[in-house]
Amino acid sequence: MAEEFTVTPWEVTGDIDYDLLQQRFGTTPIDDALLARLSGYGELHPMLRRGIFYSHRDMGALLDDYDKGKRFWLYTGRGPSGRTHLGHLMPWIFNKWVQDTFGADMLFQMTDDEKFLFKDLTLHDTASFAYENALDFAALGFDPEKTRILVDTKNVNLLYPIALKVSKKVTFSTAKAVFGFDNSTNIGQIFFTTMQAAPAFLPTEINGEETPVLIPCGIDQDPHFRVCRDVAPGLGYPKPRMMYCKMFPGLSGADKMSSSDENATIYTTDTPKQVKKKVGRAFTGGKVSVEEQRREGGNPEVCAVFKYCFYMFEGDDRRIEEMAARCRAGEVLCGECKQCLTEKINAFLEKHQARREEAREVVGQMAMNGFEW
Repeated sequence: MAEEFTVTPWEVTGDIDYDLLQQRFGTTPIDDALLARLSGYGELHPMLRRGIFYSHRDMGALLDDYDKGKRFWLYTGRGPSGRTHLGHLMPWIFNKWVQDTFGADMLFQMTDDEKFLFKDLTLHDTASFAYENALDFAALGFDPEKTRILVDTKNVNLLYPIALKVSKKVTFSTAKAVFGFDNSTNIGQIFFTTMQAAPAFLPTEINGEETPVLIPCGIDQDPHFRVCRDVAPGLGYPKPRMMYCKMFPGLSGADKMSSSDENATIYTTDTPKQVKKKVGRAFTGGKVSVEEQRREGGNPEVCAVFKYCFYMFEGDDRRIEEMAARCRAGEVLCGECKQCLTEKINAFLEKHQARREEAREVVGQMAMNGFEW
């Protein structure tokens, strides 16, 4: 039963066994020794302390280079196929911590070409979503002097030459094995992974010397970067280093928040009333009656409301432990937890939406090579 889940760059379904997924992909656990080392650069982010960012590739080597004075760049991104939801923000928030902690330059890639190729969207649709998503990214406070946003169709002059070199090293056989493509797959989809690889090598091209790159992202993106890392040495580029996070849960109890389920997804533009309604419907670990829950307690491990606090909306580890203990002891009811989470989310969104409006003045500055949105 544990293996009945699917995790690809385009589909995440089932009850994910993250340890098994790590074994399948061949990534390395972020263990206590690595956490101890990272704590030497600044206070650990809660997503590290709680095992949300839980797996990596070559972080030790990256830190070795950094300690010798070799600065690295950050790279992450977004496929603009709809409105931004909280699950999209989670890894971006972590990237902001990395930028602040290490003073890293940041590349943020908008794969509008990918969403045109894989979804029933026009290029006009993906361009519109890219701008709206960029506002949410910029609203998190990335340093505009160190941060550049790439949009594939607008920055193709920078990306395509690198993508061509990557494509010459990737066979159709490899693409089929890694991504499951078949004879019905359009040729744009087959080529796309080379465009996602390109920003990992762009800092080396910009600096004229080998430049390390760290990519903190969801573990569902690992197939792209396995291909990217495989071809890097043959092209004279350093392999990108990786940090992978688990999926942000949906309010329905699913392992990943999904834009296709609007009732179980909280968007950055939702109103307080919409948030209250959605959280009110959330799946919990409570019992069927108040009496039973008071007597037997609830189960925070399966509760979407508790998971939201654990992943994003409660930074105090002791408070998290207290919440879980009170739930198990039957000292708190689901309605109380839902009310508390609603207040936390709405307080966050009130500030975020204000910063989002202010970001309209910043996204132009962040646009790579000054393209017009």
